[in-house]
Amino acid sequence: MDLQMRWVVDYRREEVEIEVSAEISSSQWLGIGFSDRGDLAEADLCVLWVDWRRHVRIQHAWVDDGGRLLVDAEQRHLEAKLIRRHHNKTTFQFRRPFNTCQPRDYVIEAGTTHVVWVTGPGPLLTLDRVQLTHFSSGLVRLQLLRPELAAPPLPAGVAHLDVPSHRVHVPAQETTYWCTVHKLPPTFSRKHHVVQYEAVVEKANEDLVHHMEVFHCEAPVSETIPSYQGPCHAPDRPPAIDKCKRVLAAWAMGAAPLVYPKEAGLPIGGSNFNPYVMLEVHYNNPKLVQGRIDSSGVRLTYTDRLRRHDASVMELGLEYTDKMAIPPGQPAFELSGYCVPECTAVGLPEDGIRVFASQLHTHLTGVAVRTAHVRRDGVQLPDLNGDNHYSSHYQEIRLLPQQRAVMPGDALITTCRYKTVDRTNVTVGGFSITDEMCVNYIHYFPKVNLEVCKSSVDSERLMAYFEFMKQWEGQPTGEKNLGWGDNYRRIKWNKLRTQGLRQFYDESPLSMQCNQSNGDRFAGFWEAIPLPTVQLPLQEPSPCPAAY
Repeated sequence: MDLQMRWVVDYRREEVEIEVSAEISSSQWLGIGFSDRGDLAEADLCVLWVDWRRHVRIQHAWVDDGGRLLVDAEQRHLEAKLIRRHHNKTTFQFRRPFNTCQPRDYVIEAGTTHVVWVTGPGPLLTLDRVQLTHFSSGLVRLQLLRPELAAPPLPAGVAHLDVPSHRVHVPAQETTYWCTVHKLPPTFSRKHHVVQYEAVVEKANEDLVHHMEVFHCEAPVSETIPSYQGPCHAPDRPPAIDKCKRVLAAWAMGAAPLVYPKEAGLPIGGSNFNPYVMLEVHYNNPKLVQGRIDSSGVRLTYTDRLRRHDASVMELGLEYTDKMAIPPGQPAFELSGYCVPECTAVGLPEDGIRVFASQLHTHLTGVAVRTAHVRRDGVQLPDLNGDNHYSSHYQEIRLLPQQRAVMPGDALITTCRYKTVDRTNVTVGGFSITDEMCVNYIHYFPKVNLEVCKSSVDSERLMAYFEFMKQWEGQPTGEKNLGWGDNYRRIKWNKLRTQGLRQFYDESPLSMQCNQSNGDRFAGFWEAIPLPTVQLPLQEPSPCPAAY
């Protein structure tokens, strides 16, 4: 079905007006609307349908958890009208508030919106109680409330540099990280600024390429990094590629091109810049498809007209480690990764940095992500970024509505919510697509030497936790030869143990990755770091009157 949707957002009145055009027959009905996770169950729909008198009607309805339509008896929060209906082309329009304050209505928020549609044959005697299970349906993910920011035009005389993989025979395994080392062309003996970057994904392989990163090899300018193309963690990889650690560009499935603000550009090249970069591609191949060959990569658009500031990328959130875990069967379990005041105090300049974009990242069980911002005096500011309807299949790099100053001594707390109701054993942190991550890649200027500001639970405290589970809960944990993940997997999880783990994380000190661009930690002792404290939590007014 040919289906198009256009919309206009009225931020003053907090309303959105949506126009839908579809090629449907004169008696066919069409419902389109919103869903928390992209399922039809519990969706909130506007439905155009034809009754038995051949009258066209547009009504507001919900879908119950059994897949049946329930018509809203009041119809007071939906303004809808038929625009035109000619042959097999139908156009209609509806308007609704962001938040109707009705318990069954979807709340339109910043972040990801799952737009769902469903259609079937008519005419209908009534719309109420129509069972949707066997009708054609679909979904699209988009950012309905996108900030009204005009991207600065690209300067004259820009050029492009592609950093691709080269005819990778994608392995028939679920998770592959594939690395390709490139030497920059001679033109980069002079410093340039990247003003935009984007993914170039082979059309036949869009289902396999999960995310990509371009790293700079932080080595002396005269050092040669060996040519390499192969698995990133292969035991026979050249040791020198471990120096390729500084993130230049990060893209994930669903992300559009990132355009830098006019006052900043990503520095690349120059007399003190090692000329080697490395592309890392994460292939997600759950169906174990064989015979795919891929040459996807990242395209950098650059200029020799340098801007005022050098920009960079910083990683916030949780370490990539199995020290953190999510018990099975959980509708909502949260983990938090901390960028602590002690780290920003040593890693940020006196004037701080300005964050202009952010990309949230989890694997398959992540359903919400947010980064709280706490000033050094303990005052909580509005979130740096957040998405209550996050999907790992739609990981945009999002420009912030306003640039945000982050100062030395500030804390940035990234919290991810996970849903593991379909899993029978614990999910641990790690690189596999079936493991989990909790990351916020923030794009900022001016560039500083702090590249990674992440945490995990303190190691000694975690060892004590497993010993406690052995002594008091009778679980086969705490043996010295067991890894963190193996200990977690030995626990027979129930409601009480799940609540105990949540409380343990909320109260335990941290092990910090407060890392420089070369991968070394800043000087200091980064174990047993206390959790940041919020002296004055953010108080956000309720959008709904008390009567609701």
